[in-house]
Amino acid sequence: MTLEAVPESLRGELSRWLIEVQPGVYVGNASALVRDLLWDKAVGHTRRGRCTQVYRASNEQGFVIRTHGDATRRVVSLDGYQLVAVRNARHAELAQEYDPPEDDDKL
Repeated sequence: MTLEAVPESLRGELSRWLIEVQPGVYVGNASALVRDLLWDKAVGHTRRGRCTQVYRASNEQGFVIRTHGDATRRVVSLDGYQLVAVRNARHAELAQEYDPPEDDDKL
């Protein structure tokens, strides 16, 4: 799990369960329940910061990615693979040109 720009109290809370191998980077072997509870706590206390969690899963990639708080990056699924989509200046340019149909659900 990685944390950026989060309260110190959240870092302290995570260090009870995981090892902080570098500032903001936490590693550990927690159960699925503890992992999910830590994620919920991190998301609830992130405020303006960002957090990412990667954990082992039985899929093609062998892991799952969760992100929170970074508007420029999001995890997308493509043919069962998780990829990270990064919004850049080109995305902003295309978004201005895109004009969705008014009654999209009636098409």
